[in-house]
Amino acid sequence: MARSKISVIGAGNVGATVAQFLVTKDLGDVYLFDVVEGIPEGKALDIYEGTPHWDVDSKIFGFTTKTPDVYKNLENSDVIVVTAGLARKPGMSRDDLLGKNIEIIADVAKNIARYSPESRIIVVTNPADIMAYAFYKVSGIKPERILGLGGSLDSARFRTFIAMELGVSVEDVNAFVIGGHGDDMVPFIRYSSVGGIPIEKLIPKERIDEIVKRTRFGGGEIVNFLKTGSAYYAPGISITAMVESIIRDKKRVIPSAAFLSGKHAEHYGVSGLFIGVPVRIGKDGAETIYDIDFQKDELDLWKKTVSSVKNSCETVDRILKQ
Repeated sequence: MARSKISVIGAGNVGATVAQFLVTKDLGDVYLFDVVEGIPEGKALDIYEGTPHWDVDSKIFGFTTKTPDVYKNLENSDVIVVTAGLARKPGMSRDDLLGKNIEIIADVAKNIARYSPESRIIVVTNPADIMAYAFYKVSGIKPERILGLGGSLDSARFRTFIAMELGVSVEDVNAFVIGGHGDDMVPFIRYSSVGGIPIEKLIPKERIDEIVKRTRFGGGEIVNFLKTGSAYYAPGISITAMVESIIRDKKRVIPSAAFLSGKHAEHYGVSGLFIGVPVRIGKDGAETIYDIDFQKDELDLWKKTVSSVKNSCETVDRILKQ
């Protein structure tokens, strides 16, 4: 049986960490790309040299994208993870990254469409839901094959903070976050539980409010600590969970930025955009989107995050027309 092929575009902290996690879980052979000469080759070799101790046979190769036709190495990728882009710096919002990262995403999208249009794509470049939209508009790849990181990471942070608050195992915490991958994300309190017990029965409202706030600004908290970089360990494992669900057809339900159309667009009140919703992820990518009902306060928050994503996507459209 042929080994799966996973390509990772961008060998910075997030990309290299994803590559390492993919190899340690033996999900397939990994092809690592970056524009900086020597970086993908060096990091790939460094990871490869660790495989004897991990007892895995995954191979990993690095490619500098300045080499002519290097993207030909994307051919027949089962999954492509796009992390290429500028990292967020202290005081910089995700939206500040928009203009510069659209240019990067557009170039990547054209090459993927040329060399591996049947791949499943996970867009990580911030702001991920907006970049997924830009990728879709440029590439023309079927939208159900495209997912954006967001809820997978945000939900992991939410679950972690709940577990920290109660001193329980994260395994027993069920919670998820929907909406845009940014400060307007919507952590769903009503569907959050520990061992099946709603968190509203375990944690006072004022503490829940603090946990929600910390979740919304979780990425910024890490940026403020690091000073010269942003999070990559939690994003790396969150991306790996999505890749694993595709490669192994696990059918996991992971909140992710998915394309809303048809009856889902009608239910959620937004059409033609990528935004975080509960998604069943399998070998075909976003296989099923689940509709959830809103109470009034939840609907108000949802409309706010939709408005933010929509405005940013309109900016994408203007930039792409230039």
